[in-house]
Amino acid sequence: MQIRNFSTGEILAEDAKECKGLMKAIGLRFSKNSKKEMFFDFGKEKIETMDMFFVKFQIDIIFLNKEKNVVEIKENFKPFTKYTTKEKIQYAIEVPAGTAKKTRTNLGNKIAF
Repeated sequence: MQIRNFSTGEILAEDAKECKGLMKAIGLRFSKNSKKEMFFDFGKEKIETMDMFFVKFQIDIIFLNKEKNVVEIKENFKPFTKYTTKEKIQYAIEVPAGTAKKTRTNLGNKIAF
């Protein structure tokens, strides 16, 4: 799935894998590819906790509300740590570390997928 920052015109992910069911829990765990992009739909807005247990590289996570607006960004999320959102989110996009900055993704940007 292609994911684009509609506000800047930049592409965040060319071929993001949508995580459903058990894949939501697994995400990038045990992956050796730091270039993989993942997309999570939590079904409704809520506070979410994401963890990096067993992920061996840093990533950026871009958190969106139900309107697909960026409400939080966790840059350079380190392996073997966890993060709880401060805002309610419905979607999360995991991208390689540095992608948020490279694509000029900021709070309030509209994301299209």
